[in-house]
Amino acid sequence: MNTPRLLVSTCATAIAVAVATPAMAGDVTGFVYDASETAALQSAQVRVAEVNRVVSTGRDGSYTIADLPAGTYTLEVTYVGAETVRQTIEVPATGTIRQDVALGSGSDTILVIGQAANVASALSRQKAADGVSSVLTRDAVGEFPDQNVAESLRRLPGVNILNDQGEGRFVSVRGLDPELNGTSIDGVRLPAPEADVRSVALDVISSDTIESIEVKKSATPDMDGDFIGASVEIKTASAFDARKNRYSVTAEGSYNDYDGSVTPKGSLDFTQKLGDNFGIAGSVSYYERQFETDNVEADNWLEVDGTYFNPAVEYRDYDVKRKRINASLSFDWRASDTTKAYIRGNWAQFDDHEYRRRTTFDLSEFEDDGPSSVNGSTVSFDTADQEITVERDLKDRFERQLIRSVSVGSETDTGTWKFDWQASYAKSSEKETWSLDPVRFASSFDDESGVVIDFDNSGRYIPVYSIASGADEVNDPENYTFDRVELTTLSGSTDEEYALKANLARTFAMSGGDFTVQAGAKARWREKSYDFEMTRYKKSKKYTLADVLGEQTYRLLNMGPVMSKTDTAEWFLDNEADLSINEYASALDSATSDYSVKEDITAAYLLGRWDSATWRAIGGVRMEHTHNELNGNVVTDDEDNLDLPLVEPVQYERNYTNWLPSLTLRYSPEDNLVFRLAGYKTLVRPKLSAMAPRSTVNEDNEAEFGNPDLLPYEAWNADAGVAYYFSGNGAISLGGFYKDIKNYAVTQSFTDFTYEGVTYDEFTTAINGDSAEVMGIELSYSQAYTMLPAPLDGLLTQFNYTYTHSKATLADGREIHMPAASRNTFNVVLGYDKGPIDLRLAGTYRDKYLDEVGGDAEEDRWVNNHFQLDFSAKFKVMENLRLTFDAINLNNAKYFAYQDFGGAQRLLQFEKYGPTFKFGVKANF
Repeated sequence: MNTPRLLVSTCATAIAVAVATPAMAGDVTGFVYDASETAALQSAQVRVAEVNRVVSTGRDGSYTIADLPAGTYTLEVTYVGAETVRQTIEVPATGTIRQDVALGSGSDTILVIGQAANVASALSRQKAADGVSSVLTRDAVGEFPDQNVAESLRRLPGVNILNDQGEGRFVSVRGLDPELNGTSIDGVRLPAPEADVRSVALDVISSDTIESIEVKKSATPDMDGDFIGASVEIKTASAFDARKNRYSVTAEGSYNDYDGSVTPKGSLDFTQKLGDNFGIAGSVSYYERQFETDNVEADNWLEVDGTYFNPAVEYRDYDVKRKRINASLSFDWRASDTTKAYIRGNWAQFDDHEYRRRTTFDLSEFEDDGPSSVNGSTVSFDTADQEITVERDLKDRFERQLIRSVSVGSETDTGTWKFDWQASYAKSSEKETWSLDPVRFASSFDDESGVVIDFDNSGRYIPVYSIASGADEVNDPENYTFDRVELTTLSGSTDEEYALKANLARTFAMSGGDFTVQAGAKARWREKSYDFEMTRYKKSKKYTLADVLGEQTYRLLNMGPVMSKTDTAEWFLDNEADLSINEYASALDSATSDYSVKEDITAAYLLGRWDSATWRAIGGVRMEHTHNELNGNVVTDDEDNLDLPLVEPVQYERNYTNWLPSLTLRYSPEDNLVFRLAGYKTLVRPKLSAMAPRSTVNEDNEAEFGNPDLLPYEAWNADAGVAYYFSGNGAISLGGFYKDIKNYAVTQSFTDFTYEGVTYDEFTTAINGDSAEVMGIELSYSQAYTMLPAPLDGLLTQFNYTYTHSKATLADGREIHMPAASRNTFNVVLGYDKGPIDLRLAGTYRDKYLDEVGGDAEEDRWVNNHFQLDFSAKFKVMENLRLTFDAINLNNAKYFAYQDFGGAQRLLQFEKYGPTFKFGVKANF
């Protein structure tokens, strides 16, 4: 059976029935805005009381209610934080009347600016939503000292972020791996810049250029079905979001406590109408941040005769400069009273220049026999027993990520008929063209050196080393000879997607509400590729560490002689011609990672929708058909018998179809009380890099293979919740969720494994696990205390808490927590906004989470709990001018990763960053 054709035929039949139904007479249309006519109010509820029909306003505040019999009606408009407005309207026998509605009082800015307005806007959108969602608006993001979109999202219930160098990067929702989220900007699904992931690192996108972020945690048939955690939908500004033209300029300086330098940040955003029916909106932002990180990392711990020790300890000093350049531009046109058209483009550039200096103590010779002596928590390693190798290296790496998208489309809403379409293109890339990673000098100390090194492991975070004997030998840069250079000449990942979608709906006015039949289709054409080229240089005793000696800035302890951050690259260029190239290793590393994958998705859906003032029900099914073309290389690594590695290109094709039913119920027995219940099926396709048929087989008959037969994750999901909206500006909500996930993917190794007729001594690949379960609760409370007497009426509090329980079963039967799943997370905000003063103190907490799955429980990698305080202050100098101050990581929260080994938490990674302070000025026109 041709299932796509069957669904399209069903959709066509339903639409034909809808077309045959005659239309009724009168329509009412209009806009809802605040009384000062500054802001269009999105998600206000507009209800015709006598017939119990209700609609929500669009982002420009517009609404349309069609097919009303001629007569007199009461139009009722509600919005969180505003008094309900009721107006009498006369609907004619034919034609359309326009009824605009203003909420609030002319002098009241509670619906326009400030923390209370942000609460009202977010709660109104969440209240009007079909399913379970959380919303951040433009001004709410601006109230926090967040540096990117990922950090903004951590303020929402059930959202956790995974940090990189102290900055939020990937977003985890309800304790699920970031790979299980989908991310869109202005309705365009974003591809991922990095080669080995599907998830989009949201540190690329500045929080200064967005209009809102909505985290949709439940699915309806008209949504892309490719998420299990959430669909993160970012919107940039439209010219008709505001009633008046708006220009905003921000200029700031950023100071990192460790680095000690001041770097610039600035942004401009605007909306400008060119007549009543055409407008332009845009934004541009620039942020340069320079900071340092002190780091310690270690290998998996070992135990010999009851003594616990680490075979390799690394002390790392990072100096990082990051630049974010973001821009968006939107052209909006009201082609008629019922049709809007748009063109939207977005650009995000993220430059990361990283210097990493590292001192590594390689104690692997002691793995079988253990340390030479033990004294409490101090272990000693003596070269009289084994050789000790010390490596001192530098990484000098510049990387640029780009995410860009463009879309064109239109939306038509006659009240009876709705039609929208969008054509889009998105491209993401990550590129290095000249990186030294690493330049390494090394020295091996034998029994003649008399070197003895002690490691005091009594501290939880930092193993403190001391050189008990032979310090002059270990710290002499002349003793470290050139060991290796790896020059990356190209590390290029490209991920691009073309898409075309359309939706058609017919609404039937019925007794007590509206019934809508809706159908749609979408096609996506995606291609992701990765190309890696590198040159490895051989050892040479001609050069020593003394040739590139620099000064250290490490604060945790004395890490000994280090290379110069800036002079090492110049030394390499001056001496490159005298260095010998390892042709075999260069060719091997350059060939094993390359791949290209095509992924074409054809989707169609059919749904029915019932809307009334008390009930909303949305049920239907979505079909998604996937076609893959997978290209990679099988590489044979046998340096003893081959001049160069043997590279054989391979290709696979695969097709599969998923049916995704869903049912969403929303019940509101009274205006301030909403119940929700949803059941739905979603999927997440495997990582394109994991499916790519690339592989290596070394001389020991050990193989690593991609798996083109990986199945997509499939999940049955359930959500239930209740929200109560206070008569003032606030709400409290409680929800529960459950997810049953099949085909969970993990990377695993097998011994004596036969694949395609060949038996390997060790075979490593990504495989589908058995199953996983995730369940939990979300609690949220928001309140602007505008009902209190002055000056307390400026107080505001926000609190949310999420409990997540997760369990996954691996293919070998072992049960684990889901990676990235924190059991407890909460956010708390204390704010004050009154007169010229605007203050906000925000605390964010998450529990420990499983970061990487090891061969057994004692090899699993965990990341410790994290609590961070951020503070923002704004002072209004005059009506349109404010001074700003932000403090990020005020309490100097640290990063700690460990393994539970031998009854204790054993260090794997520890980092300190110091706080960052920003100060500036913001002007609105």
